[in-house]
Amino acid sequence: MELAREVLIVDQGSRKVADQPGFAEVAALLGPKLRVIDQANLGGSGGFARGMYESVENGSDYVLLLDDDVVMEPESIMRMMAFSGSCKSPTIVGGHMFDLYSRSTLYSMGETIDSRRFSPGQPHRDMQMRHDFSVSNLRQTPWLHRRFDVDYNGWWMCMIPTSVIRQVGLPLPLFIKWDDSEYGLRARAAGFRTVSLPGAALWHISWIDKDDLVGWQAYFHNRNRLITALLHSPHPKGGNVLRESFQEDVKHLVSLQYFTVHNRLSAREDLLAGPAHLHPALHGKLAEILARRGAYSDAQMLEDVDEFPPPALGAGLSTSADIQMPAKKDMVQWGVATVARQLLKRPSREALERPQAYLAHIDNRWFRIAHYDSVVVSNAEGTAASWYKRDPRKLREMLKQSASQHARLYKEWDDLAEAYKSALPELVSTDSWRRTFQAAAPGQDHAGGPAARSAAASS
Repeated sequence: MELAREVLIVDQGSRKVADQPGFAEVAALLGPKLRVIDQANLGGSGGFARGMYESVENGSDYVLLLDDDVVMEPESIMRMMAFSGSCKSPTIVGGHMFDLYSRSTLYSMGETIDSRRFSPGQPHRDMQMRHDFSVSNLRQTPWLHRRFDVDYNGWWMCMIPTSVIRQVGLPLPLFIKWDDSEYGLRARAAGFRTVSLPGAALWHISWIDKDDLVGWQAYFHNRNRLITALLHSPHPKGGNVLRESFQEDVKHLVSLQYFTVHNRLSAREDLLAGPAHLHPALHGKLAEILARRGAYSDAQMLEDVDEFPPPALGAGLSTSADIQMPAKKDMVQWGVATVARQLLKRPSREALERPQAYLAHIDNRWFRIAHYDSVVVSNAEGTAASWYKRDPRKLREMLKQSASQHARLYKEWDDLAEAYKSALPELVSTDSWRRTFQAAAPGQDHAGGPAARSAAASS
């Protein structure tokens, strides 16, 4: 607490932190160093941008960004501050992530970006994800003793000097996904490196226990990945990004995930409209996406699996069937045959009235789901399930729209890249974000408060 001039909570939820049991006791311990800002839900990028904005406005040296679903040892903050103070030039310092449900397991040490693919969450090629220290401690693990250079550190725990923010700006208004990786690439291009510091860490739910590539989050994943590639890809037409984006659409379609593909299609329509939509979309896009769920059975989650009709015996693929991913050399042939079968063969009436099977999330793989006409699938947490139903009409319409969009993106890639690059300084500027914050939290002070205190865990 001697290092932290302020602990800032940006509360964007419907159940306010100040109303929770125990808040008064914690607030009394933190005293005047605690400040809570209530604003509309602007997603992770809006919450993190607010903390960064406040720290710049009141003259702080650093802002430490933290997720809201973590467990942390304060010693890590001390170590990050000590390391940063010894750096020759301003450096972004990130902490490692341990698995909250397997406390001795190191899940991530920092991330890299494959410039040809721009795929999310790529560990360094010499790292091993999910290393369990209860099995092999530090002395027994030689690969942990080498230096790893990363492109960015996830914003579950990341300390950024405000001098960096003043030079490269605030995050892009992306709502969620890719804001941390895009910022790391932007900072690196400006000469600021990121260090994922050994000995500084926290516990966070691992990606294995999340399911954020499908459903409403698919809009932000696809749009923001393409925006990041438009801004930073060194390869013509973004390298492999467009080809992989189309392939992902096909995988989701043959997996009967039509709500997911609807959101990906919508994401690319907005992307093609240009960068002006980004700040306005922060406030209302999520509600617009969620309003579409009623039209898609795969988007409607039920907590009680007994609310679904029971599967008919022998109606579909055996749950014990050994279905393997097609070999890479066979992927195109498999895809063409699977899409053709799903387009030409109508699902039976019985399959649409009763699921052919119940599948756990771990079995929800595109090459397995593609064999069903109707299946109930649980979510990653195992708390709810939804009913996937094959629809040849949706497949035909969405596949055609996806092909058209990707062809247009390929044709217009250079012009789009120039448009987003030209708009970047304004999108990440303090003035643009101030206007967004004022709209999201009218009547609140937007310059650090009367005492000009510093932002979250900053000095």
